[in-house]
Amino acid sequence: MFFKYTRMNLTIFNKLLNLLQVHLEKRHWRALSAEQRLIITLRFIATGDQASSIAFAYRIGESTVYKIIKETCSVIIKVLSPLYLQPPKEEDWKRIAVQFWERWNFPNCIGAIDGKHFHIKCPPNSGSLYFNYKKSFSIVLLAACDHEYKFTIVDCGSYGSASDGGIFAQSEFGKCLNNNKLNVPMQNCYLPQSNIEMPYYFVADEAFPISKRIMRPYPGYFLDKKKSIFNYRLSRARRIIENTFGILVSRWRIFQRNISMNPEHVDAIIMSAINLHNFLMIENNNFEIRGNTYCPSNYIDTEDNEGNIILGMWRIGLNNINNLQPTNIHRAIREAYIQRDTLTQYLSSPQGEVSWQREYIQRGCNRDMQ
Repeated sequence: MFFKYTRMNLTIFNKLLNLLQVHLEKRHWRALSAEQRLIITLRFIATGDQASSIAFAYRIGESTVYKIIKETCSVIIKVLSPLYLQPPKEEDWKRIAVQFWERWNFPNCIGAIDGKHFHIKCPPNSGSLYFNYKKSFSIVLLAACDHEYKFTIVDCGSYGSASDGGIFAQSEFGKCLNNNKLNVPMQNCYLPQSNIEMPYYFVADEAFPISKRIMRPYPGYFLDKKKSIFNYRLSRARRIIENTFGILVSRWRIFQRNISMNPEHVDAIIMSAINLHNFLMIENNNFEIRGNTYCPSNYIDTEDNEGNIILGMWRIGLNNINNLQPTNIHRAIREAYIQRDTLTQYLSSPQGEVSWQREYIQRGCNRDMQ
């Protein structure tokens, strides 16, 4: 029951409480303890329980529950972000690229990016600002992750009504990436075991425009073998952000229903959950405990020896989160297409290929998972 309400064991909970306690304590003699305030907030985000049921369980008013949640989320973001959600520095990006190649066989890749619609109830006096293509109200989260399912860059708060093709370009994430303000190394790097130079880049799906910093799949179904291999390899690398979002949404079940709070408070809940996600992914590995209870090995997608995908447990019963739609923006610079073609040739070369890719493509398995 404790794990259901908090998504962590007692050892890690105490570590979290120690980090937050001084900021959560209230001087009033009747105030709830820092521990109670933290558990109330974790339960609200982890279970998706209504504030009214939590208020009944703790014999406090519903308005008090909301006040505690807002204050505690603010503290979580303030304290954890500098420790667990710091934007990577140049050397961090280079390290991530090395690990992406070793673990996911995609070169010069500094992460995978994606975006999701998180559903909210219609805010008062908002008109159609948050009304999305699924005819519901939502806030958009754009994010990148590293090779270990941890978020690296997060941009929360875009209106659900914005066209998916334009959300990234208009976001702070997109602007900073395009203006070289994310500490991504400016100098090209050789692809492994080759003399081919290429920039560092993210991988993404069709919802994002191709650029020198974003590689996306080739469109269409009747592709030649090399392009099919490229799409398969990119899909395999990109799947990590799908799993990262999947872990987040399945563990913090508040996101599986419409959230009845003002958008700015929904933003705070999303950012709190992301900080908690990174905290738990890191601390579960740091503590000498039996396995990772937050994200055990069968919770994420894995592969057998032939490259077949074994679906992770996070996918069971997951709903209420929509992907971004494919973008029709095709104003990419010519160099981006040349870069993708060069990468395609490399991934089918002796230096860049993996042993199972041709057989996998021949079996007709080169499709991205949605």
